Amino acid sequence: MPLFFRKPPNRKRLSKVVATQRQVDIPASRARIGMHVVGLDRPWEQVPVLFQSFVIHNPEQVEILRTHCQWITVERTAWTEQVAREALAHLKATAAGSDFEAKRPLAEELPHAIRRYRDAQTYIDDLLDRVADGRELPLEQARTIVRNCINSISSNPNAMFWLTRIRHRDAYTAEHCVRVGILSITFGRFIGLSEQQLETVGLSGMLHDVGKMRVPPEILNKPGALSPEEWQVMRRHAEYGFKLLTSDHQVEPDVQQAALSHHERLDGKGYPQALSAPAISQFTRMVSIVDAYDAMTSDRTYRKGIPTSEALRIIYKNRGGQFDDLLVEAFIRMIGIYPPGSLVELHTGEIAVVLATSPRNKLHPLVEVVVDRHGHPCRSRVLNLGESPDDDEGVTYTIRRALPDGVAGFSLAEHIRHQSDPARPRPRPATKPEPR
Repeated sequence: MPLFFRKPPNRKRLSKVVATQRQVDIPASRARIGMHVVGLDRPWEQVPVLFQSFVIHNPEQVEILRTHCQWITVERTAWTEQVAREALAHLKATAAGSDFEAKRPLAEELPHAIRRYRDAQTYIDDLLDRVADGRELPLEQARTIVRNCINSISSNPNAMFWLTRIRHRDAYTAEHCVRVGILSITFGRFIGLSEQQLETVGLSGMLHDVGKMRVPPEILNKPGALSPEEWQVMRRHAEYGFKLLTSDHQVEPDVQQAALSHHERLDGKGYPQALSAPAISQFTRMVSIVDAYDAMTSDRTYRKGIPTSEALRIIYKNRGGQFDDLLVEAFIRMIGIYPPGSLVELHTGEIAVVLATSPRNKLHPLVEVVVDRHGHPCRSRVLNLGESPDDDEGVTYTIRRALPDGVAGFSLAEHIRHQSDPARPRPRPATKPEPR
């Protein structure tokens, strides 16, 4: 199945790729040993390198740049100039063809997305109950659910992104299935899959973990680490899911295979069959990445979720061995460092929710400040960080760090309900904030 990767256009960068007299910007993904790095697309102190100008001497430095940066500035040579020309040609070729922009405003699409998301949640809840009870599975209904999600994502992917950030620890398996299905569809659309392929990858994501309901609850919901014997039982969920889906001939083999193989690794060290790269389908590779990402960023009974940036760093570190290299790079470009619905701490100590990101400026999203520097809900205000707004002291707003989902004083679920129903009252801001 050929995949045509379409990197979101960055028209501002089109002019910056052109070399100056002594230096040139290139994508960090094209960093190579021997290049002299003189600038980054973010402050030097945010990247773990020793010097603010250095020659790349080893693969570890290459990986640091690729992990932390999207663009680097290098000393101009015939070699780096050629790399820049190739990057420029690639950007020009993709800039005109990408349609990953919203077709409908977020506020307009959000009520539709909420209905589609709730339909998916209700369906998956019922499906998993049926699996646990051994009843017949209404798998054909899943196609309608997935098609509705495809329609919403096509209208405005930010709306569904928001909804995938709402997490409830006591409903992890059901919500995880819905989120992986939605993110798999979004991923597929980002890399240019056809409508039929989007349906297949959406079904693969939404049904990949149905076998977990055949795992004993005391193992599935155990708050501590599993024993070796319990882990062997847990690993069988992939086989259980495969058997459940193969009993219904309306489900295509790619969907069945994703349930069986989403814990396989390209290097052959996965389970349950220790398959190597040639035997793992593209749909399964996509679901594996999304599954790992959602699991790491979610609160579980035995640990808290980690921020998006940390999850993407781990996924990138494991590309090539565990995950498909090209798909990992595409997934990271799609998610971005600050995905819609995620929380960030600004340099002022205030907390903001990311409203939307531009494919051309993912490091400077549109945010809404929702918690003041004292940790209290506040009267919200929207900041477009791409326009470099200043705070009360004249300092340009910057993001200090990404935050895991869920902070004191803010409920994303309540915030989304207000966005979809502006008449709904917001939480009252604190009238007498006290210092920490």
